[in-house]
Amino acid sequence: MQYTRSIRRAAVAIVAAAATTVLATACGPGDAETGAATAATAAPTSAAGASAGSSAPAPGSTSSPAAKGSPAAPSTGPSKGASTGASAGAAPACAAGDLKADAHQAKERPDGTGIGAAIIGFANTSGHACTLKGFPTVAGAGNGGPGHNMPLTVTHTGSEAAVKLAPGGKAWVKLTFVQVQGEADGYCVSGATPVAFPSLVLGLPEAGSHQVGLDEGLFAECDNKVTTTAVLAVSPS
Repeated sequence: MQYTRSIRRAAVAIVAAAATTVLATACGPGDAETGAATAATAAPTSAAGASAGSSAPAPGSTSSPAAKGSPAAPSTGPSKGASTGASAGAAPACAAGDLKADAHQAKERPDGTGIGAAIIGFANTSGHACTLKGFPTVAGAGNGGPGHNMPLTVTHTGSEAAVKLAPGGKAWVKLTFVQVQGEADGYCVSGATPVAFPSLVLGLPEAGSHQVGLDEGLFAECDNKVTTTAVLAVSPS
């Protein structure tokens, strides 16, 4: 009797163990597959959310390359107050009475014993700004008045531009002559006789005529020819 009860207990235990094994086998893989399916379903959702978060613009933002309020590109135009173009020529032409002329021998001049080249300065003695522009006419001043002046044949060198003179400002032209050679009265390579003028008369476009003598010596030249610059804002040498 006791033996029979023991067999029954063993059988119940075996049945219970088998049931537990079957239950564990039935539930485990299903749960794993369900968990995997859940993770697989959640992963695309999370990825989509991340992608949407990185590409979608924030409310109120724009697609402009530069953020609002970024510094503007630097201007390449002239700085404020620069005197260029029309503003450089805003002042009226200088009148003859606005200018005072002076002259001295140039440092850079042709070889020879004559004056060679001269720098003529024009100072604005008025109380207002005025403008000079262009090439001068040149004549040797004659005794007895302008009717005795000897015009020289003028060759231009360089280009012309308006030069604005403030009160007290100055502009220049450079005259280069056919040089006198030799000693004493000298001679001209061409065979002509050298000429010496105590003063010259320069005519400036719209600014009248101006008679000027050298600070030292005479304007000695050959062939009655001269090469001249236009009015310059910087003194030549």
